[in-house]
Amino acid sequence: MWEIFALRYATQARLGRENFLNPPPDLHDRPMPMDYFFWLLRRPGEEIIVDTGFTPEMAEKRGRRLLRPVPEALAALGVDPAMVRDVVITHLHYDHAGNLGLFTKARFHLQEREMAFATGANMCFSCLRAAFEVEDVVAMVRALYAERVRFHDGEATIAPGVSLHRVGGHTEGLQMVRVETARGPVVLASDAAHFYANIERESPFPIVFNVGEMARGWHAARKLAGAAERVIPGHDPEIRRRYPTRAGDDEIFALHMPPL
Repeated sequence: MWEIFALRYATQARLGRENFLNPPPDLHDRPMPMDYFFWLLRRPGEEIIVDTGFTPEMAEKRGRRLLRPVPEALAALGVDPAMVRDVVITHLHYDHAGNLGLFTKARFHLQEREMAFATGANMCFSCLRAAFEVEDVVAMVRALYAERVRFHDGEATIAPGVSLHRVGGHTEGLQMVRVETARGPVVLASDAAHFYANIERESPFPIVFNVGEMARGWHAARKLAGAAERVIPGHDPEIRRRYPTRAGDDEIFALHMPPL
């Protein structure tokens, strides 16, 4: 069984209307901030990182409030990124695929469709490439040429109790991560749903490549988790209210524990 820690490293003020393709009237003008997380999977003798956040320079460029850099967040859990062997990249957007250079010995797990999406004809359109950073994509290409990328096509098991599931929607190759824990399977939905409300109201986040795939992804997440409460959205501050913190650190949340 695995432990799962959500590490909050940045935040951004937003209004409800910015977080839905068709904003619900009751949320339209209400403050609805967005948190930025990445995740650590841990069991004795093994650690897997899920996504790698963004750098302080990227926080300044994009106007996000950095709470602490990714290396500092990892250090709080005793993790040396240079020693990590496996890193899952759910998709190549700037807030999920920065800092690749920290993980100098890691093998990166990525859906083949995501690499094709981020380097193909769809990037001719500014509305589709806006959430990508070219240097992050180039870093992944360099890792590929260094034989450090493992491509997946759909579903794959990368360790006992850890599986990847391509759902698309937000990007062509977005993948979720299903993790076996003591409380049952937990699904890190990443940006298949930014907020619990995207799923509960069946209202997509507005950065979306394929709305139909995004909607089907919500159902896939519930099915993989076996219970709605074990689906974890990618950016919801509600996670901070639902899950216990790791002792001594108010920015690290134990998702393998039952909700409060």
